[in-house]
Amino acid sequence: MASEQPYLHNLSGVFSAPIQAWSDAHGQIRHVGAQGIYCGDDRVLHTAVLTVDGREPEWVSTQLRSSKETDYIYFVRADAEVADPLLSLVRTRTADSGRIRHGEDTENLTGCSGRVAETLRLESAMREPVALTIRLTLGADNTTMEDIKQGAPGGAVVEPAGTTWSWRDKDTVLALTAANAAVSIHGSKVTIEWAVEVFPGVPLELAWAVDLTDADSPMLAADGEPIVAPASEDPRISRLLQRSVSDLNSLRLAHVSHPHDTFLAAGAPWFFTMFGRDSIIAARMMLPINTAIAGGTLRALAGRQGTETDHTTAVQPGKILHEVRRTVLTMAESGHALRLPPVYYGTIDATPLWICLLHDAWKAGMPDAEVEELLPNLQDALEWLRDHGDLDGDGFLEYLDASGAGLVNQGWKDSGDAIRWHDGTLAKGPIALAEVQAYAYEAAIMGADLLESFGRSGAEEWRDYAAGMAERFRAQFWCEDELGPYPALALDADKKPVDGVTSNMGHLLGTGILNEEEQRTVVRRVMDPTMFSGYGVRTLSTTNGGYWPTRYHAGAVWSHDTALIIGGMLADGFKAEAAQLAAGLLHVAEANDWRLPELFGGHSADTMRNPVPFPASCRPQAWASASSVVIAAALGQDELGRQDQRRNGTVQEAAAKRGSAGWRYQQVVLSS
Repeated sequence: MASEQPYLHNLSGVFSAPIQAWSDAHGQIRHVGAQGIYCGDDRVLHTAVLTVDGREPEWVSTQLRSSKETDYIYFVRADAEVADPLLSLVRTRTADSGRIRHGEDTENLTGCSGRVAETLRLESAMREPVALTIRLTLGADNTTMEDIKQGAPGGAVVEPAGTTWSWRDKDTVLALTAANAAVSIHGSKVTIEWAVEVFPGVPLELAWAVDLTDADSPMLAADGEPIVAPASEDPRISRLLQRSVSDLNSLRLAHVSHPHDTFLAAGAPWFFTMFGRDSIIAARMMLPINTAIAGGTLRALAGRQGTETDHTTAVQPGKILHEVRRTVLTMAESGHALRLPPVYYGTIDATPLWICLLHDAWKAGMPDAEVEELLPNLQDALEWLRDHGDLDGDGFLEYLDASGAGLVNQGWKDSGDAIRWHDGTLAKGPIALAEVQAYAYEAAIMGADLLESFGRSGAEEWRDYAAGMAERFRAQFWCEDELGPYPALALDADKKPVDGVTSNMGHLLGTGILNEEEQRTVVRRVMDPTMFSGYGVRTLSTTNGGYWPTRYHAGAVWSHDTALIIGGMLADGFKAEAAQLAAGLLHVAEANDWRLPELFGGHSADTMRNPVPFPASCRPQAWASASSVVIAAALGQDELGRQDQRRNGTVQEAAAKRGSAGWRYQQVVLSS
């Protein structure tokens, strides 16, 4: 099986989850790599190439209107004797998503629908009318995202009829309409041809669209109000927030089982789906500007909380899921054959992070009644920490894939080669990650706060659990090298500290598991040039034997990873260091047309004028986009919380009455 994952860094896309369209940078959709039009996890068109009089128009600019709409601007050479570009063609592509309903019953939802449309606008300043033949060549496809990610070429033969080009497979229907055009059909290729005359000063518009339906999709277009970008007086911060919020709106999804609970898909194109950890972290980062996404995320995940034990799916009672897919996901990773079931629970951190999100959402203004409905789920999640997350009874949370076909690593660095000793060799599991113990500590403290505040029993048990976790962590997780002490990446199967120096230690900040001296130690280490590239914090120190600047979890920089460290620094009072990291990420965003990349190369800013792309990373990606809120907070944008206060004063008043949020972004939420 092919295994060359397509690169995305030089592609252009429009998105409205679960609909997306990817083209080359100039707007042409060619049967190459990930280019194409998708409905859910299936590509339905692999080609949409435009020509004028038999040759492609000359691209000059791509203008992003929003994450759902982009203009591609071309010039057409209509007269060899005219040097100036006097005939322009603007190709505007949009993506929109909707829901399939039966009759008038708005609750009877069975799948998703959507449209990818283009308007072709021709304008001329020539002296005479110009006759042109506009041709659009489309290629049908029926290839799964799974195959595309592994480099499969795809391409299906269909049976078109007239101007409607339809087939049904995996309950996906494609229909194409093109008014006032000649349509010819040859196998899976459809050609639309317009014979037009463009008059000086008289714009001419042509249009085509594909309407997409997927009756069995588990993912629906989100309903409810879109996220609103907060205002900022700093033009750079303002552009970052506007672009990020546009991206976040394009990732809004719902699950068919909870159609009114909106969460964020992890990222395009590979993860347009419910993703426990990613959706939770993104929602938590966004609390200063939006609490509705947090509520939807909590409820959607609680609805799939584990109730049984099954090694095939990695489910356990009280556990929060990792990922939802339509079918079994089969992939190869570093020689390991992955076979993930449609609902997969192979994550060690989503459950404690769910607890933390519930607490922080309540502090940020989530209504008491909504929180109270989730208290049984909270109790189950807390019990999972104690009864199932700790595999061997040593008081730490660890993971081990018992199925033989699941994820080898189940923290946020979940690639097979992510957990390394300082010499670069791989650690053997069960693995107890440093940051997961901090998440469990924080979850126990926050869970106790919720139980006590809502008159439930058990708060002292969980405070004792947290105290014991901090004591055990301090005794077993610390290492030392030539730069001094630091928290280990993990404990391995023999309970030895895995001495790789990594960004994971930065996630301990803001959780409360570290004392003040330990906080200073961690901040010094992540700010050291071996870790901080000038653009962000590397996932792995440059001194590690396995370091490489574009190794996914062993050298590259992830935007959200650095943002989580920034948030922890803010909570623990390291404002100067937080601002320095935030300034690095702001430069990264500016260099990427104000879109924060999922990850990028760990090359030093001293050697690279701009960050080097990681070519297969998602664009957009939820927790990267949500990181903009943290960056704004670190750079002194105390006005961010005010817009949400004005829009929803009752919620903010309730939050204020609850006192200090006690979480990483309280400075922004509580500004007034």
